[in-house]
Amino acid sequence: MMNQDPLPLDWQPARIAERRRAFLSPALATFTAYRSPPVWRRGSGAYLWDAAGKRHLDGMAQNVCISVGYRHPGVDAAVRAQLDEIQHVTTVYAHPQPGHFAEELVARLPAGHDWVVHFVNSGAEAIDLAVLVARLHTGHFEVLTLRDAYHGMHFTAMAATGIGQAHQPLPPAPGFVNVIAPHPYRGLFGPEGAPYLDELSRAIGSGTSGALAAMIVEPTQGYGGIVEMPEGYLAGAAARVREAGGLFVVDEVQTGFCRTGSHFWGFEAHGVVPDVIVMSKGIGNGFPIAAMVTRREIAESMASRMFFNTYGSNPVSCAAGRAVLRALDEEGLQANAHACGAAFSAAFAALQERHSRIGDVRGRGMLRGVELVTDRRSRAPAVREAERMQELLRQAGVIVGLCGADHNVLKINPPLCVSVADIATLAAACDEALARL
Repeated sequence: MMNQDPLPLDWQPARIAERRRAFLSPALATFTAYRSPPVWRRGSGAYLWDAAGKRHLDGMAQNVCISVGYRHPGVDAAVRAQLDEIQHVTTVYAHPQPGHFAEELVARLPAGHDWVVHFVNSGAEAIDLAVLVARLHTGHFEVLTLRDAYHGMHFTAMAATGIGQAHQPLPPAPGFVNVIAPHPYRGLFGPEGAPYLDELSRAIGSGTSGALAAMIVEPTQGYGGIVEMPEGYLAGAAARVREAGGLFVVDEVQTGFCRTGSHFWGFEAHGVVPDVIVMSKGIGNGFPIAAMVTRREIAESMASRMFFNTYGSNPVSCAAGRAVLRALDEEGLQANAHACGAAFSAAFAALQERHSRIGDVRGRGMLRGVELVTDRRSRAPAVREAERMQELLRQAGVIVGLCGADHNVLKINPPLCVSVADIATLAAACDEALARL
């Protein structure tokens, strides 16, 4: 009889680190949350417990993946029910879960468009697919991306990412043209969107053939520093790209699924309907699934040749995704993100008055950035102070990330089940850490 005893796990942090060094790829050590990453043993709601049993408020949600909370009973029940039947059905066969999930996703998109969903496993895969379908549909090759944008670190996604450290030292995938991004705090042309749209027009005229396949934009740049696109920029960019024959692709990997509080999707706050939408992370509450969504006539452009993704549409992940959508609706998590976002704005406005290290507080809902500077006049990035503050917060039982070109922006995006009381705890911990700085 098959041995069903639990598989052994060694929870000693030193031995976990040693096995990681000995048996996992060295590349994994290039992108960690801390110099000595914590070991997480369990999670519940918006909280994590480390190997020693200490509780932490998770202000990172596993890089925005945990949307409705750890060990969410509805998600866990949906996953268990699917596992009790079958764990995988590849797309050369059929199963009801992917169709139901796609239907429920489409119901949350702007009406009047014949949307279709293509499931894959990660945001980087979905970006790759979006570029492929845009080039096939338009017959054009060049793709515009923004400086400081983050779309992944696989080969195509790496070329679309406007962060130098995310590029391996080899020729990137061809056809990507990087343009200056708006930045209300640090932008080369100031806080308003119009000068950046003028620069976009110049870039199309001088840096491309004038015939575009696509432009890819995050409504709020995530790893790039929590930089929200200014009013009018997305709509203006979409118009210019479409005039050049391209598709407007919106990356909702971090901004989608109610995280901004004001809307279900980030693009909805900007009065624009994309041609292609890329989604991942919070879509599955930690289970690996992503999607590229577009109109049927665009998707048909890649239907004349074979395409296959071994784990795309996995029924367990689709079941998790469906349960996420139900939880977002039934538990009012968009409204909660909005309320917690308002509490965050008020608390950190007060902190900004007391602590000169805070140069800027930005974002909306539960996608937030707090930029640290050495002084507000020069706005010089406080890089060492940000790293020190991240560690002080960990010691206080609060997990935050670092992002931005200089890693001086505290990235705060907890699970959407976080409470206003949790935000008060976070603000108090930040107050104390800033005082210690």
